[in-house]
Amino acid sequence: MSKTRVAIICGGRSSEHEISCISAGGILAGIDPTKYEPILIGITQQGDWVLLPNDYALLISNGALPHVDPSAPAVVADIAGLSSQGKNLDIDIIFPVLHGPYGEDGTIQGFCEMADIAYVGSGVLASSVAMDKSFAKPIFAAAGIKVAEGFVVTKEEWTNDKSGCAKRIATLGYPVFVKPARGGSSRGTTKVKSAAEFAAALEEAHTFDPKAMVEQEIRGKEIECAVLEIDGVAKASLVGQIKIDPKYDFYNFEAKYLDSATTIELPAAIDQKISDQIRAKAVDAFIALGCSGLARVDFFLTDNNEVIINELNTMPGFTATSVFPKMWTATGVEYTEVISHLLASALTLNNGVLGN
Repeated sequence: MSKTRVAIICGGRSSEHEISCISAGGILAGIDPTKYEPILIGITQQGDWVLLPNDYALLISNGALPHVDPSAPAVVADIAGLSSQGKNLDIDIIFPVLHGPYGEDGTIQGFCEMADIAYVGSGVLASSVAMDKSFAKPIFAAAGIKVAEGFVVTKEEWTNDKSGCAKRIATLGYPVFVKPARGGSSRGTTKVKSAAEFAAALEEAHTFDPKAMVEQEIRGKEIECAVLEIDGVAKASLVGQIKIDPKYDFYNFEAKYLDSATTIELPAAIDQKISDQIRAKAVDAFIALGCSGLARVDFFLTDNNEVIINELNTMPGFTATSVFPKMWTATGVEYTEVISHLLASALTLNNGVLGN
């Protein structure tokens, strides 16, 4: 029996290019070789598609992050599928391990729909809405999940009405967090403790996205829950608590990836009732956005046990040591098994434009 051919697509044009490469390395190492034949495809930072060997270096080495080599053989991606050097790659499933814009935001999902190739994860709309926190938040709120107080400031609004923006922030009170509405991995995110720091933080966020979110700081524990579709049913993992080295003011990019400053406590040392409530809310959020396959849902738990959703990631970090697979391992589903569940659910094609 021939193996199912899986295109693992990594890299991409977003600021999370390198993290995507690391995730792809994890999947390549963890995919079940008895059932699946992986084909590694990279998208360069310029947006070119290339074919990479399966032993391509995709790990952090001496602090250096991996990139997709633009000189690798070109891949043609069109509605006839994927081909390289004149040969069709005969892909059965696409696993788009792309984080951030041009990948996690519905764009690659739209390509898969047009080419009629099965793919892992959420469809076009759910991917797009989850990527833009300013659209996801009202959907969560409508589903009865509490969100942080805040508002959007576009680059244009800031340029034209700095004093009006400053007044709106004063109503929230400091500290606030300023972040790109459609970013990820905490890039461009700043904790702002006073009015004097606000302009620089907003301009930093706007370098990543012309739409920035300003949100009230939520004091409390950072709790995460992984959702995985198993046999068509969205299941929630055990919940974990993110623990950050106190030298970091918040869970930023360096703390996440470069400094071994972050650990996750599994299961989180919180009351079982609260844990069950968070797991239920994670599945509610997944369903509210119309997600498929997988998601990591991030929450805050305040000191008075209020559960507030921060965001939902439709393609979370996916190395064997990333939070998503770790939570499933702690729940009793091993890394290879998680990948197999995702590939099996991709073949049900329920994430398509007309499938949900």
